Amino acid sequence: MAVSSVPLIDRAQAAAYAAALSGELAALVRRHHLHTLGYLLDMARLEAEETVQRTEDASATPDSKGSRFSDQRK
Repeated sequence: MAVSSVPLIDRAQAAAYAAALSGELAALVRRHHLHTLGYLLDMARLEAEETVQRTEDASATPDSKGSRFSDQRK
């Protein structure tokens, strides 16, 4: 069995890929009545999606100088 050679540059991209893949796998196994496996794959998808969200939130946060808030006070 070959694994796709998707170029994953960073943690967020790897997590997004894992979320998409685990979501597809969950749908596949549910069609074959493998409900526990589907549940576990959905948990993996949710964890991966949360990782993507946390990474995006961290990159959107202003630098440690608080420049966003100091601009609002002026």
